[in-house]
Amino acid sequence: MTQKEYTNDAIDLLKHLIATPSVSRNEKEAADIIAETIVNYGFEYEREANNVWITDKNFDTNKPTLLLNAHIDTVKPVDSWTRSPFMPTIENNVLYGLGSNDCGGGLVSLLQVFRYLSAKPQKYNVIYLASAEEEISGENGISMILPLLPKIDIAIVGEPTGMQPAIAEKGLMVIDLIAHGKSGHAARNEGINAIYEALDDLMWIRDYKFKKISDLLGPTKMTVTVVNAGTQHNVIPDKLTALIDVRSNEFYKNEDVCNFIQQHCKSEIKAHSYRLNSSHISPEHPLIKRCIEMGMKPFGSPTLSDQALMSFPSFKLGPGESSRSHSADEFIEIGEIENAIKQYIQLLDGVII
Repeated sequence: MTQKEYTNDAIDLLKHLIATPSVSRNEKEAADIIAETIVNYGFEYEREANNVWITDKNFDTNKPTLLLNAHIDTVKPVDSWTRSPFMPTIENNVLYGLGSNDCGGGLVSLLQVFRYLSAKPQKYNVIYLASAEEEISGENGISMILPLLPKIDIAIVGEPTGMQPAIAEKGLMVIDLIAHGKSGHAARNEGINAIYEALDDLMWIRDYKFKKISDLLGPTKMTVTVVNAGTQHNVIPDKLTALIDVRSNEFYKNEDVCNFIQQHCKSEIKAHSYRLNSSHISPEHPLIKRCIEMGMKPFGSPTLSDQALMSFPSFKLGPGESSRSHSADEFIEIGEIENAIKQYIQLLDGVII
């Protein structure tokens, strides 16, 4: 097949996916489309829930394995769309539609790359995975599938990065802060105000600076984003709850950050989960060195992806721009998909990983 044919197949598939709503946890029809397309391409697929993957027909346990991954789910469309988010429209070589950029472009491009790579001998195995529930880091997404796959040595995640390699990614942890007081009448000097009990902790969270700063990701940051307390103006609040958004760099594990916050706060501190840690791959990895040789510029990404759930080396590399994700009138340029397929093949064909 020619480069143009691969691109045309990618665009046709992406248009079909845009026209099929696939908000997180409701990806069944989109997964059906991916599965049907894979069969039409002449491959056998495996499926668990709404995750679909293909393994190289010539899989050899003596070779390392490359995972090509992108997600099929989208966020809900925002109210400010001026177009129908589920009507794929091409104008001036720009394809509009929900999920076109995040991350339909990477999803359909990597599938074409799998077709190309698996059609000729490579020095590694290749697996393509279209995963679900990425936008919500759901339990029925990639975390369900990774234990079912062979050992993975390196992964490329097709998130929109302008086809520049994101070799580090910030982690995410959400923490509940709970301060307790004692209710009483506001007109009398009684009770213990839970808001005042929490003030020192909230100020410490605002002001504390983590010492280890990443060249790629900057500092680990924590931000109070939601606060709730009180029932009415004349009742001393006996409880305050707050949410803390923590974005960690590669120097800090989420569990260690949570323990550190607990040591410095008198309020209750409870993490929702520790599972979404920061990820990082060495710039000396053969694929990253190859990216640099091709003129790409590695960077650190502030946005979370399924990388956070991967225990093996990985990096993000995909068509489109992160700034378009989750925005109204989302789009991707046809040329971006065409260029992505070309660059992926140049990066991966015959490489030693």
